[in-house]
Amino acid sequence: MRLNTLSGRFAALTIMFVVLAELFILLPALSDFRRDYLESRLERAQIASLALLTTDETIASELESELLQNAGVFNVVLRRDDIRQLVLSSQLPGPVEETYDLREMTVLGSIDDSLRQLFDAEQRVIRVIGAPVNQAGQLIEITMDAQPLQVAMVDYGLRILAISALFSVVTALMLNLVAQRLILKPIRRVIQHMTAYAEAPEDVRHIITPDARIVELRDAEAALAAMQKTVTSSLKQKERMAQLGQAVAKISHDLRNILTTSQIFADRLEDSADPQVRRAAPKLVNSITRAVNLCETTLAFGKAEEPAPSLSRFSISQLAAEVIEAETLAGDGVAHPVEFVTDIPVSLNIRADRDQLYRVLTNLSRNARQAIEGTGGAGAVEIGAGENDAGWWIRVGDTGPGLPSKAREYLFQPFTGSARKGGTGLGLTIAADLIRGHGGRLELLRSDEQGSEFMIHLPREMTVLPMGEATAAQ
Repeated sequence: MRLNTLSGRFAALTIMFVVLAELFILLPALSDFRRDYLESRLERAQIASLALLTTDETIASELESELLQNAGVFNVVLRRDDIRQLVLSSQLPGPVEETYDLREMTVLGSIDDSLRQLFDAEQRVIRVIGAPVNQAGQLIEITMDAQPLQVAMVDYGLRILAISALFSVVTALMLNLVAQRLILKPIRRVIQHMTAYAEAPEDVRHIITPDARIVELRDAEAALAAMQKTVTSSLKQKERMAQLGQAVAKISHDLRNILTTSQIFADRLEDSADPQVRRAAPKLVNSITRAVNLCETTLAFGKAEEPAPSLSRFSISQLAAEVIEAETLAGDGVAHPVEFVTDIPVSLNIRADRDQLYRVLTNLSRNARQAIEGTGGAGAVEIGAGENDAGWWIRVGDTGPGLPSKAREYLFQPFTGSARKGGTGLGLTIAADLIRGHGGRLELLRSDEQGSEFMIHLPREMTVLPMGEATAAQ
């Protein structure tokens, strides 16, 4: 049994507390033993005195010495009828150094006297005063050697400690056996289940079945079982999603090639002599183009990785102008073209990956433009930027209809956070990942009837954040 184990420490603590309890018991026991010892000497001295007082004659010195020796004292003084009388006496080996009156002794005082007498290495003569038994006088006083008392107390204390040690060992063993069965055995069972489950978390046979009799352990087993079921279910779901993703990637790859060929032929339909075909051709081209973009976006997301940012210094104002120029051309032909404005200092240069940031701003600007165009009315998209002590910030806001509540809830999750019919929701997910790769974050500041506003935060020192969802601040 090792002390660094739960059972070892439990046994050690049990022995320690039992011994400590026995020590608290030992002190009053020693005090009582000392008092009984002194009272017995008083009683013996009283019997010897009364035996002498019944004879009105002087006894021989040999008999007096025998009486004192049997009583274990040097002198006996008996007070009767207010008369103090030295009944028995002998030569003292030394002066009287301590006097103890048993009639006035308190519990704490008796314990203190016992401890001092127990550890006193010198041989002393003490005086003890007490009340005679059976009211045979007013008081009785004896002088005696303290060394026999000390020897008796040591012997008594050792016997108490030996019994205490035996009880401590037996108690520790019994408690350890009980702890092994009631606590340690269920804990080992939980550990075995956790080890087996860690080796094959997808195997439902390794999920623990709560059956502990102790309520706390049963609650722990139930919590572990619930966690194991959740993890197993998530692993199976992720495995199915991975398999589905591989299948979708293969399908998207082949479908993209097919659609690219169809797009080439659809472009030629615009030169058809049939006016109805010419009118339908742009719609067909747009539909095929969207399908190709969907396939390419799905394939890009399926790679589950983006290259590390290639950092450089560049003008954010110039980059925003390029994004606005591309989106303006893409919005040509609508009844109410979206207005693009900027609020960026011309001299503001930032440190980032230019191509990746272009993709992010294009995605945010395109979403804003398409949201406004979907209303059929006019609107504006504004791109602003600035810097502070922590880094740079870029704001993209619009005057569109705002995001639906479901879109805001799953905003940065793939295939679920799209606010546009037919959208995949991958754009914002990829944009958030690109910004996170810079050590920054993409967040939604607001989205209501007056429009939406996104904020990009880029730190001066690039520290890649843990993978996870971007923050949506309502």
